[in-house]
Amino acid sequence: MNKTDSTKHLELVPLSQRPHVTLPFFKMATTGKMLVVIALVMLPVIASGDKCLGPTVAAESYTTPEITVSTETIFISQFSLTCKNGLKNINLYAEVAGRVVPATRTKDGNKYQISVSDEHKNLPSGSYEIRIFDEEGYSLLRKAQRSGESAENVKPLVTTSINHQGVWKGTLIQTEMVAALVAVLVWWLAYTAKSSLQA
Repeated sequence: MNKTDSTKHLELVPLSQRPHVTLPFFKMATTGKMLVVIALVMLPVIASGDKCLGPTVAAESYTTPEITVSTETIFISQFSLTCKNGLKNINLYAEVAGRVVPATRTKDGNKYQISVSDEHKNLPSGSYEIRIFDEEGYSLLRKAQRSGESAENVKPLVTTSINHQGVWKGTLIQTEMVAALVAVLVWWLAYTAKSSLQA
């Protein structure tokens, strides 16, 4: 290689005379920027995709009516949750009377059931608020409970209520006792009637 060949390669070529060459990493940078823009545009859509918007709830409930039926008071609430954005199969949790319980989902995905039981004296008659939380609300509720903050500050997804009339303790004299007394009275009347006929 002679001296003139090496100097020829070192000459500077003005930009206007250089051929336009697109390097592969410039294509990747442009593609990356486009993906970032698309992700930012889609973020609100994706974020609202797993959040129930405009929830409405319809609930049916059952509570223990009599002390003779159960040794504990039982609250059962079955409710359907409808979201304006059509979201289904959400994991839900409920807070009832200071207890947090998971809501069991039915097969169709928009009906749930919760149940709470305790001694009769711990669940007296009255109206109980059922605060229903999604996963995000449940994690905020647990965080508030762990830190000793009031759980009332955590906003539920939706609320409903259950009205407990209280448990009926029954009559002062049990029906079994009345039946036994009637049977003894009938036997005594029959025995005395037989004795008076034989005498």
